Amino acid sequence: MEKILIIHGPNLNMLGSREPELYGSETLDDINNNIEARAKSHDFYIETFQSNSESELVNKIQSSLNNISLIIINPAAYTHTSVAIRDALLATAIPTIEVHLSNIHKREDFRKKSLVSDIVVGQITGFGPFGYLMAIDAAVNYIKLSR
Repeated sequence: MEKILIIHGPNLNMLGSREPELYGSETLDDINNNIEARAKSHDFYIETFQSNSESELVNKIQSSLNNISLIIINPAAYTHTSVAIRDALLATAIPTIEVHLSNIHKREDFRKKSLVSDIVVGQITGFGPFGYLMAIDAAVNYIKLSR
């Protein structure tokens, strides 16, 4: 069974209470449960991981080499600052889809630049938690076409 890794970056553990007008009222557990259900409907296995630590995110990416078919990542605040996450994604060469709950291109200037957008398969931004489900469907399609 194909395996997709979902990586949630810093502060996403606060979803549901953190700026609900911007990020919605669903918790990270709610989002992960919906992701898992969508993946199961495609007969794909999902692993989810969240950390507020850049080094833990990098270690997770690196440890995924040879056992993950695709990564879906919401680097959150590290989107705009982490060369280390970018380099880990490049080093593993695991196909990756970037997801953001809010539309980063409609926010503050510093949030409009993603350090990973030019190395990922695609970017889904601005659809709230539904963006993760869109990413699962895109991942399944990408993996099946790559076989």
